[in-house]
Amino acid sequence: MASKSPAVRVLSMVRSSPANPRYAQFQHRLSTRTVFTKSTPRQAQPAPSPATSATSPKAHAPPSASKPADVALNFEDEPIKLQEDDPSGIDWSSSFNGLSVQPFSKEAADVLLAPLVKNDVEIKPDGIIYLPEIKYRRILNKAFGPGGWGLAPRGETIVTDKSVTREYALLALGRLVSIARGEQDYFNKDGIPTASEGCKSNALMRCCKDLGVASELWDPRFIREFKASHAREAFVEHVVNKKKTKIWLRKGDAVQYPYKETKFGAASA
Repeated sequence: MASKSPAVRVLSMVRSSPANPRYAQFQHRLSTRTVFTKSTPRQAQPAPSPATSATSPKAHAPPSASKPADVALNFEDEPIKLQEDDPSGIDWSSSFNGLSVQPFSKEAADVLLAPLVKNDVEIKPDGIIYLPEIKYRRILNKAFGPGGWGLAPRGETIVTDKSVTREYALLALGRLVSIARGEQDYFNKDGIPTASEGCKSNALMRCCKDLGVASELWDPRFIREFKASHAREAFVEHVVNKKKTKIWLRKGDAVQYPYKETKFGAASA
């Protein structure tokens, strides 16, 4: 017969002696012992409503630092749809009225398609050639007359943390001519108004491409020939941080502040 384990022998000894104090203690432990650990009963909680989640302090709202506090998201300047103020009854914020109905007169077309005057062309330090926006306005005034053309906003102004953008429509003689989105960078919030005006001029320049105005500026061969005959590269040094670089400028133009022209590799004075 197999011998009993020590635990079984102890249990037998305790049960064989009811008067033993250890027997009562063992019975108490046995009656209160459970297989599973007790847990506090919990009730299901209702899901928070959208309004409660938005106002709850525990809601995981995006940190305020993620959105610059000094940047306006928009100007809330959506074009007002007041057709009663327009004798034609046309809502230019959404209409395409007059688009490609008929060509303009020969006199207007000759002005719009006239060869670009190279003396009017400017060049940026990075080598991009362009026509100042005032030149586009002069061409449109000459072709359609002052008041014969205009820009109509097609949406509200959008301001990001670095740029301003808005869509405009170019109208001429009561007809839609072209639609383009303008954009302009800025460096601090004080420059947003100026950037808004630059955005409008940028849209005008892009719309004028559809009329053929200054189309040479997008012709690769014209660009190469103009830079070879009317522009030059110069090594310059920034007068503040002493950084040396190379810029483009028109022949005959002097290097402007904050740069000064220098020879490549030469020691600064």
